[in-house]
Amino acid sequence: MNAFTGFTIAADTQIGRLTDLSGAGAQAIFDAAVLARLDGPAGEIGSYVVARAAGRRLVAQVRALRLADDETILADLDFVGEGETENGKLVRFRRGVSRMPMPGCALAAASPDDLAAIFAADDRPRIAIGTVHPQHQLPATLGIDALLGRHFAILGSTGTGKSSTTALVLHRICDVAPEGHVLMIDPHGEYAASFKDRGAILDAGNLAIPYWLLNLDEHAEVFLTARGPERQADRDILAKCLLAARAKNRLAEGMTRLTVDAPIPYLLSDLGAVINAEMGKLDKAAGALASYSRLKARIEEVKADPRYAFMFSGMLVADSMADLLQRLLRLPGEGKPISIVDLSAVPSEITAVVVSLIARLIFDHALWSRELVQRPVLLVCEEAHRYIPAEGRTPARAVLERIAKEGRKYGVALGLVTQRPSDLAEGVLSQCGTIVAMRLNNERDQAFVRAAVPEGARGLIETIPALRNREAVVVGEGVALPIRVAFDTLEPERLPASRDPVFSAAWTERGDERHRLDQIIRRWRAQGRPY
Repeated sequence: MNAFTGFTIAADTQIGRLTDLSGAGAQAIFDAAVLARLDGPAGEIGSYVVARAAGRRLVAQVRALRLADDETILADLDFVGEGETENGKLVRFRRGVSRMPMPGCALAAASPDDLAAIFAADDRPRIAIGTVHPQHQLPATLGIDALLGRHFAILGSTGTGKSSTTALVLHRICDVAPEGHVLMIDPHGEYAASFKDRGAILDAGNLAIPYWLLNLDEHAEVFLTARGPERQADRDILAKCLLAARAKNRLAEGMTRLTVDAPIPYLLSDLGAVINAEMGKLDKAAGALASYSRLKARIEEVKADPRYAFMFSGMLVADSMADLLQRLLRLPGEGKPISIVDLSAVPSEITAVVVSLIARLIFDHALWSRELVQRPVLLVCEEAHRYIPAEGRTPARAVLERIAKEGRKYGVALGLVTQRPSDLAEGVLSQCGTIVAMRLNNERDQAFVRAAVPEGARGLIETIPALRNREAVVVGEGVALPIRVAFDTLEPERLPASRDPVFSAAWTERGDERHRLDQIIRRWRAQGRPY
């Protein structure tokens, strides 16, 4: 008995032989009588078998099983890696197969020592997230550098434990990297409860993002209301007036290449004055005057709306760019490596603009610091499909797509969390080197994930509809091999506030409903926090 894995399979216990091989995989016949005598998961879907070829031990994973007419068990296999043999044991395992075996080659069930070699942790930092199915007691780990260096995605339908899994992964990262720099976009205010003692919680009450950090595209999302041909005319006017307003700042003096996107502070009153001056010129056609009027009216509307005070307050005109980056990126970390940006109280029509601005700041900071000391950053986007939609081109989608494609070159890692991967922009998921796929109930989402993973992992991906809550299939750079994982249980105080209402209990309670309604309406009218 091996306490490490919890079952007994002697090394080189033959359970069958190969019958067919192709570039896409292999087929084998298993001896049902032998399998019945073994104590352990040998021969099950997701288990491992070992073959010998050219002095090497080749490892394959069982993808599918079926019963033949003669009552033998037929299996589909995916070869996943190989190692060498020392003293009859598998050693120095690595992914990929240099030489395939021949049909008729004997297959042995992977022993506990084999599995220990396959999943042996190297010297690089790793985090433990659970146990490997079906071995149960075999630790499942993720390599931090491989996980972050190639981006990752956590996918799963609502109610599968996606939020607690995300919290688990981030807590484990924070445990081994207390001076790290993690920033999470939290649109529903779930994660503040989980990380309140591990970092900064930023929300509409203390976020204080200066409006002048917006680039032209983001300004247009906030200030332009027209559609069709009129929108382009309004955008051209906004660009001209915004550049003139930025030029009034002393920081712009002497700059020979001042652009409309430069993060130079400006006053909204200066922008309004430029618009008024342009409107006062007599050579403006009626259509142009309408554009100026729309722009002026929208700016005044935003300035007067208290919901936008976290960004468009008159107190946010100072050059606070360094202070904001220091808060967002946790510079220095001081043992609290994560910032949670809670957007639950931010107006929905501007949420995507805030995400765009934050993501762009992180990427541009990494870009301009490349020749200096780098501080790699992990940006985690909960509800990622809202900001990287499959349809429509938005500033948030543009910057997050760029991070997905180029971020690793500059030390910006991207973590995407979503229950609708099929609603993500095409190609973004394929940029994620590690995919953690929990149960997905939608057939379109399942097909989207299948298309994004390597051919050798398709067998495990097919098990996604049958996964239990808090289980996942993990494939990619972060794991030694594609695995099915049962996640560890997170401590209650570290769980996110994402529990659904319990109807059967809530509908048996009675209280002062009128008093409760009065409280709700006061918050509603004051546009206060929704919880």
